[in-house]
Amino acid sequence: MPSDHSNPSLEIRPLSLKDYKSVKALQLKCFPDMEPYEYRHFRSQLKHFNDGQMGVFFDGKLIGCSNSLILDLDEYSADHTWEEIADDGFIRNHDPEGDTLYGIEVMVDPEYRDMKIGRRIYEERMELCRRLNLRRILVGGRLPNYHKHQDKMDIYTYVRSVMNKKLYDPVLTFQLQNDFVVKRIIRDYLEEDTDSCGYAALLEWTNFEYQAQEPKQRITSMPVRLCCVQYQMRKISSFDEFATHVEYFVDVASDYKSDFVLFPELLTTQLLSFHEEKRPGLAARELTTYTDRYIEFFQDMALSYNINIIGGSHFTLEKDNVFNVSYLFRRDGTYEKQYKIHITPDESLWWGVQPGSIPKVFDTDRGKIAINICYDVEFPEMARYAVDNGANILFVPFCTDERHGFTRVRTCAQARAIENQIYVAMAGTTGNIPSVENMAIQYAQSAIFTPSDFPFSRDGIAALSDENTEMVVLADIDTEVLRRSRHSGTVMPLKDRRGDLYSVQFRDLSEHSRVMPDDPPFDPEGDEEEFE
Repeated sequence: MPSDHSNPSLEIRPLSLKDYKSVKALQLKCFPDMEPYEYRHFRSQLKHFNDGQMGVFFDGKLIGCSNSLILDLDEYSADHTWEEIADDGFIRNHDPEGDTLYGIEVMVDPEYRDMKIGRRIYEERMELCRRLNLRRILVGGRLPNYHKHQDKMDIYTYVRSVMNKKLYDPVLTFQLQNDFVVKRIIRDYLEEDTDSCGYAALLEWTNFEYQAQEPKQRITSMPVRLCCVQYQMRKISSFDEFATHVEYFVDVASDYKSDFVLFPELLTTQLLSFHEEKRPGLAARELTTYTDRYIEFFQDMALSYNINIIGGSHFTLEKDNVFNVSYLFRRDGTYEKQYKIHITPDESLWWGVQPGSIPKVFDTDRGKIAINICYDVEFPEMARYAVDNGANILFVPFCTDERHGFTRVRTCAQARAIENQIYVAMAGTTGNIPSVENMAIQYAQSAIFTPSDFPFSRDGIAALSDENTEMVVLADIDTEVLRRSRHSGTVMPLKDRRGDLYSVQFRDLSEHSRVMPDDPPFDPEGDEEEFE
């Protein structure tokens, strides 16, 4: 054991983000043939269950660590894999309501193994299990010496021989010495573990101090009712007339006890119909003068009708730049904003709209949601980010002028629902406003999409409006059914992603850090010819 310190100290504590480099180095030292956790895995583990990620430090140096999560094991098959249990290292399936602490990794620096670091880690896990009043600890234990005996005996004979102390296995022997009991053998537990030939021993330690709780009321359904408004753009005479039209649909959605009502993108451009006609760039800036009134109106609607409102989108001026912003108005009176991140050529050319930079996931009283404004849904990274951060529902306010544009949005919206196992609601504009440039015609067919699997609607469509007709579509979705399908669906795109081949990473940018650097400075009073 190397140490020159006269007063060495040993500390066991939860890991923090600053420990990542040390954890990675330890993984490479302990398991040189396996891929170490990436930073995104490590960050996700700390985010979902920091107390379960422990480090052992000797004189400040990381010499051992362990990773674990809490599960309801009834939701997993007896022959589960490490990737399934550990969510491929992300542990987003950590369930604080579960009763089982599942250990997914233990590492000890080979130079310090005479300090009984492994035993200390296991004792710390047991203490965590007692403190959280969990029923048991389970581990899928490697069998690293089995490859030496596989030509002479099958896996069951090997495990029995280790249990009877006829053979020694560095992992299984250690676990048996720490009061773990073998429950079963799992095939194909960790494919890259060639020393174990893919096998693992499922071992259990029982917490005899466990205090049984009242029988858990198993959740079988978590319904959420969505309402999408296919809104007709028409000439109006005042903000009050606009408010009257919008309130009518909020009232309808509330009468049908909807949890969310979604309005289309660029909803407030209707206000330009009673203004003197101006070039689009100037008109967009004039529209931003209604921002405070728009926010106040929708906040009042959400509170008065007890409904969460995605208020379409509205041009908002910040630091002399125009942004296309979708507002979430919660029924408790709070609100948040999602800036459109991908700007279409027409938005940039006609309105001078600039892109936002930060995709967000919002907490609501019906779970986590995200918003992709029209063109944003055509970029699959956006929805993937939302789902990776817990979103179950994706709202897509859109505004398209003809069928080609609509088809792009609609097809991509349904693709996002299937590939991410998420609900997607989209609402668009119909009608026309001849006096407002770039808003002369509209094409829409609003819809609510589901994943495509047996528990969901036929064709993956929960509701579909008529084309180009002002109306609403409503549907009940179920986030509990969604959760179960992600664990046991016919196909499971979220679980089957090849994280070893690809990943989606977002740079940490401040909002609006990019303002179309390749475009000429926008002049709201300039001639169209300047942009050709």
